Amino acid sequence: MIEFGHGTHVGLRRQRNEDTYYADASLGLFLVADGMGGHEHGELASALARDTLVELVARGHGLVEAVRRADERLIAHSRQGDDALPMGTTIAALHVQGNRYEVAWVGDSRVYLWHRELRQVSHDHSLVQSLVQSGQLDPALASHHPRRNVLTQALGITQPEALHIGMARGSCQPGMTFLLCSDGLTGPLDDAAIGGIVARRELAAQECVDHLLLGALDHGADDNVTAVLARFS
Repeated sequence: MIEFGHGTHVGLRRQRNEDTYYADASLGLFLVADGMGGHEHGELASALARDTLVELVARGHGLVEAVRRADERLIAHSRQGDDALPMGTTIAALHVQGNRYEVAWVGDSRVYLWHRELRQVSHDHSLVQSLVQSGQLDPALASHHPRRNVLTQALGITQPEALHIGMARGSCQPGMTFLLCSDGLTGPLDDAAIGGIVARRELAAQECVDHLLLGALDHGADDNVTAVLARFS
């Protein structure tokens, strides 16, 4: 059985919410997408990616294949437009089938797993993460780097032949909790704060999400904030 909670907030400084999410225990699909682009392109990009994953997973396609198809659809859609503004989105998705799970991601929306402790399953496709991995930047300084929001991969922006889809698989175990979230959450809250909330088993999954969103807002969230939490009981 999967207990889940979900929520999103425009944040304290944005006029529009370009994030979207999906949570469906019957399909076993949970995702967060953080759109980007001029005009209303961010909202459109994240919604199109969401709808593509839902459609293809429901038809039996694998999660990685669905993410790749979403990239292709976004690129094709943007080429049909009347302007040259970019239209892209991150994606962080979880698919559960029986006692197995698969996660996939592109960009800097994250996948966390709580199982006795909090662990970040995904790794950011970002300039800052590249600098950390190459030893050019101290990890402790990454969250304050002036170019921390620069992505190296994004659906609709990265061409299919260059797209790198992060993925992981494993077995579902009782007590496991997955958190999918946009960078609007991980900016204001560090992993210790996130883990302290997710670990609270006395809270229902929806209550955990509510606390996460409120925590981000209390710490001055200046971006859209979105979180989906799925707990195996």
